[in-house]
Amino acid sequence: MRLAELSKRSGVPIATIKYYLREGLLAPGRQINARTAEYDEDHLRRLRVVRALVQIGRLPVAKVREVLGHIDDESLGRTIRMGAALWALPEVPDPDGEDEFVERARAEVERMLERLGWSNAQALSTISPAYRSLVTGLAAFRRLGYDWDIELTVPYARLMHQVAVLDLDFVETHASEAEKVEVAVLGTVLLEPVLSALRRVAQEEESARRYGFE
Repeated sequence: MRLAELSKRSGVPIATIKYYLREGLLAPGRQINARTAEYDEDHLRRLRVVRALVQIGRLPVAKVREVLGHIDDESLGRTIRMGAALWALPEVPDPDGEDEFVERARAEVERMLERLGWSNAQALSTISPAYRSLVTGLAAFRRLGYDWDIELTVPYARLMHQVAVLDLDFVETHASEAEKVEVAVLGTVLLEPVLSALRRVAQEEESARRYGFE
């Protein structure tokens, strides 16, 4: 297909597609002549992935390029490739310095991982953005006077492990390694708002059951 058809089918303006091409988010088309290139279904699919990351995931172009680079890196094994792509996604900022709240939160997270038997998460704790985000969030709770301890965190962690199993079961339904990594990233970017919304709907339901509508 020509650029105009790619734009029509994707719903992305031609100027934006040209920008993505310049930024390396989209592979160049097959050159027909000096001024015309031809694009295929792979270009259309990748364009839709880029738009999802930019529009729904709110990722800046530089971050999208980084994520896509990991998705396309065939030199990496599946775990490293998937981890690199997911770790490139934005996370909660790191703790602002070390204080008693951060130290206690980190100790609490270590105790939680030990109780759950999550040895891989423990091994990755020094480099994992998700681990740092967890510490930051729990430290903020403690700083505000809420004693959110391991007894409260572990049940949530066990529920999240069930979600992770469902996530990777879905990943395994795809054929190629690139598709597996891509769907893991898109599942994180696109499904997290869905999970957050489901949680809020469930809270509304449970609140009404407990307290009524008064």
